[in-house]
Amino acid sequence: MIKMVATDIDGTIVKWDTGFSDNVRSCIKKMTAQGIKVVLVTGRMHCATAPIAIELRLTTPIVSYQGGLIKDFSGKTLYQENLPDDYAKKIINWARKNNVHLNLYLDDKLYVEKDNDFVKRYTDGKFVTYNVCSFDDLDIHNVNKLLAIDYNDAERVTGWVEELHRTYPDLYIVKSTPYFCEIGSPNAKKSRGVEFLAKEWGIKQEEILTIGDQDNDIELLKSGGIKVAMGNATPELKACADFITDTVENDGFVKAMEKFVFCPSPQK
Repeated sequence: MIKMVATDIDGTIVKWDTGFSDNVRSCIKKMTAQGIKVVLVTGRMHCATAPIAIELRLTTPIVSYQGGLIKDFSGKTLYQENLPDDYAKKIINWARKNNVHLNLYLDDKLYVEKDNDFVKRYTDGKFVTYNVCSFDDLDIHNVNKLLAIDYNDAERVTGWVEELHRTYPDLYIVKSTPYFCEIGSPNAKKSRGVEFLAKEWGIKQEEILTIGDQDNDIELLKSGGIKVAMGNATPELKACADFITDTVENDGFVKAMEKFVFCPSPQK
């Protein structure tokens, strides 16, 4: 019996650049009415995720920043793993040297050094405001994560991931979309967030369903007893899944819940 559903947001329950379908809304409402813990597990900022939780009438804690921050419904911090200060400064210097657009998340606020199309596109419709300043003017402490972006060249982003993996093997570096390279604490993983809450609630791994669509959801799927990849998921994520559902455009999330939560099939 599934007691907890840990779900990614973008590309899983939210269609890219649009919103929730009525079917997703109804499905989540039905699960919460049955006492199932529905948890949003995302790379987004906490402040950008809270309005989504409110819209879906969820009162469970939010796992944001790839698992680096967990806050309850009242905003109380339950778990936090920031990027070490020295590593943050090194990545900032790397970005400047290589002309890489970098989002800096500090105490759940977004900072950039250039006000360009990348940050405008990133923040559009995501409940996020941003501050433009030199990072030299900031106290580089309590960094939630860093995000390198190039909407024009996905292969360049792949190259960043590979390069930074080699240079900083101790950090958690992952592609969260074809255009995003996430850099965070080695303990800021979606699996850590799910495991933390499951322990708090006394929920076993086999009672957890995890679902997502991108490479940063590989860690998310690892923490579930039933691991579901969206039909629009990356090949790497699909390889980690027990089941591949339909795409986000075709309410794959809802179909997975109907199969495993509402009318579970006998498991072999």
